[in-house]
Amino acid sequence: MSFESLGLAPFLLRALAEQGYENPTPIQEQAIPLALDGRDLLAGAQTGTGKTAAFGLPLLQHLGTSPQPVGPGPRKPRALVLAPTRELATQVHDSLRGYSKYLRIPSACIYGGVGMGNQLDVLRRGVDLLVACPGRLIDHLERRSIDLSGVEILVLDEADRMLDMGFLPSIKRILAKLPRQNRQTLLFSATFAEPIKALAMEFMRNPEQIQVTPKNTVAETITHKVHPVDGARKRELLLHLLAEDSRVQTLVFAKTKHGSDKLATFLEKSGIKTAAIHGNKSQGQRLRALGDFKAGRVTVLVATDIAARGIDINELPKVINYDLPMVPEDYVHRIGRTGRNGATGEAISLVAQDEAKLLRQIVRLLGTDMEIRDVPGFVPQTPIRWGNSAPGKAEVPGGERAPRRGNGGRPGGNGGNRNGQPGQRRSAHAGQPGSPRGDGNGARREGQRQGAPRRGGGGGRGPRTAG
Repeated sequence: MSFESLGLAPFLLRALAEQGYENPTPIQEQAIPLALDGRDLLAGAQTGTGKTAAFGLPLLQHLGTSPQPVGPGPRKPRALVLAPTRELATQVHDSLRGYSKYLRIPSACIYGGVGMGNQLDVLRRGVDLLVACPGRLIDHLERRSIDLSGVEILVLDEADRMLDMGFLPSIKRILAKLPRQNRQTLLFSATFAEPIKALAMEFMRNPEQIQVTPKNTVAETITHKVHPVDGARKRELLLHLLAEDSRVQTLVFAKTKHGSDKLATFLEKSGIKTAAIHGNKSQGQRLRALGDFKAGRVTVLVATDIAARGIDINELPKVINYDLPMVPEDYVHRIGRTGRNGATGEAISLVAQDEAKLLRQIVRLLGTDMEIRDVPGFVPQTPIRWGNSAPGKAEVPGGERAPRRGNGGRPGGNGGNRNGQPGQRRSAHAGQPGSPRGDGNGARREGQRQGAPRRGGGGGRGPRTAG
């Protein structure tokens, strides 16, 4: 099946083709025709199934083909997308802007944690499309800086996460400000627990229900490695790993556009042929960088999650997570670009203390062990503390003693020492029973003193499919 067969308008098909998207995902096949017909939708889909395009493309087609109502004052939002986190909201907004390349649809993305000034300016000018986190949207409603009475399409993205985060009262306050008549509602959720169903019954009209089984499996031919490192030394460690064999094609994932550029510049100056792709690059720049990478003219491609969606590279041997993804499912999509068609692949993650929590979530999602190995010369100044709900016990392979520090003092337990002794191997487990202290989830690393306090850690998709 192709996107053309789903009934999408030419201006959307052109934008999708330019981004390298050819075939719809299962959730897109099911959701897009129903949404284009104006039906309310209760869709079961996780991150990574292509749900953003599943609701975004019909939404944009409606805005692009239906005239803007004429009335006094600034234009009111005609479509509202609610998302639980700043990261997801910006990701959705960036995707919709990409799909609407050939449309003139003023839009805004509003979230907390930043000043109100810029958001107030944008809202004052008027937008057709608004992507928002519930808390900050409530702030704007209280200031009367936003009028939701003109919303024609409402999308609740990752509704289960919003409820888990305590946003139900905020969502109900927002719904009370929306028109009840002639409003289409699309609700996407990974699960359909009773609170979700109750919410749907309260504000949706005879919704169609569809469900897509998530593909959170990874190829068995991929090996997973974790290298603990101080955050300030990540760049040096990455260069060290890449320099071990500068001929190996490697895809490196960074969290932000600015971070991708800085990292690519650093590697290039260090003698590694590198290119970067992200949302701020033009289509021509992205295609050129990808072409150079596929042809071997550059050996390292630094990418953000969104920019990497259309990447399809055969026999890619290595993926490095310079920054861990904020959403654990995104780890699956990142590393899914290696280990294809029976080939072996390597997924390496550089993990600092503030990412320990993210690693735990990834390990639980995969349900598989990850080897944790310190790299000599890059052992963290303070061993990473995984916390009471750690990925699993930290093992020392049978009969292997933890190396001592160079001064002959107490056991180092970091799997290596400052003098470059061999790295110690450990494993992060998916929470099997029998971990020390019997909590089934986590225990101390080898070499951590018994009884020492343990603190909690810190806080792509399938090829050629629209996200």
